[in-house]
Amino acid sequence: MNSSVTLIRNHQLAQQVEYAYAAVADAPVRSIWVAGACPLDLDGETVAIGDYAGQTHQVMRNLVTALEGAGASLTDVVKTTVYVASSRQSDLVAAWEVYREYMGEHDVPSTLLGVTVLGYKDQLVEVEAVAVLAGGAGR
Repeated sequence: MNSSVTLIRNHQLAQQVEYAYAAVADAPVRSIWVAGACPLDLDGETVAIGDYAGQTHQVMRNLVTALEGAGASLTDVVKTTVYVASSRQSDLVAAWEVYREYMGEHDVPSTLLGVTVLGYKDQLVEVEAVAVLAGGAGR
């Protein structure tokens, strides 16, 4: 699948990061804003309670499904925000490693945040995304 997203890597900034510093989507494009993907199963129950990596796997599967419902895939994503309910950097890293596994070579600009609490009971991880598709609304 061709993506209308071009990831920008700036060699005047640190190269050790696991994401591009910017993304460009040339117009016309169809924009997709995905609600924060949560670690919920089909019954609306939080999965993998207490397990940052386990919840991130479910979050990413749910994100893929939400994107597919809009006709998009992870390679159409231009920006993500990863929320982790923890003040421990190791918990953020555990979630980030799973997130990166799903994103693969498509290392879009992303923000990783430790937050106090997320919306669902026992929820530890949430990922929101913005995606674009070439061709605008008439696709």
